[in-house]
Amino acid sequence: MSTLRPARPGAQQPRAKDVRSADRRGQDGRTQEVRPDPSWGLERRGPAPARLDDVDQRLLAALADDARLPNNALAARAGIAPSTCLTRVRQLRERGVIRGFHADVDPARTGHPLQAMIAVQMRGAARTRLSGYLQRLAELPGVLNVFLLGGAHDFFVHVAAADSDALNEFVIEHLSTDPDVALTETNLIFQHARASWY
Repeated sequence: MSTLRPARPGAQQPRAKDVRSADRRGQDGRTQEVRPDPSWGLERRGPAPARLDDVDQRLLAALADDARLPNNALAARAGIAPSTCLTRVRQLRERGVIRGFHADVDPARTGHPLQAMIAVQMRGAARTRLSGYLQRLAELPGVLNVFLLGGAHDFFVHVAAADSDALNEFVIEHLSTDPDVALTETNLIFQHARASWY
């Protein structure tokens, strides 16, 4: 079942308690943490955060703002020599801090002006395959981002569509008719601001 409604700015939707990360009371009355069951198909967390100094932070902020900055301009923004800048950026890539450089494409200019965030709740048996389903969702046409969640829903799927009919068709064809999907909820996105923090 799918519902289509606009998201209201500042409005918070009520969320059901997440049984995967909830607490429970033991026989002695103390709260005990319920650890995620490995059968849910969730992958382990990635490596520990990299240690970043002030120069690294300035480089990342400048590249997040404009990844096409020439090395000389990037070095000037970071307050370091161009040769040092090349070395630092290469090290950030080798350490996995910088995953890649991407173009920020405007979906409206490519004929997909309507954006939505679709909440997806999976059926119980499908929760053993969440990581695989994450990749499947990411490969669907029109999908901009996919988020695996800990909460009332399992995924948020950020999509761009040509119009409301195309959005409705996407939800029905790829989500509602999938036997692993229990529920979808579509929220229209009216405005979007790109955050300045990397």
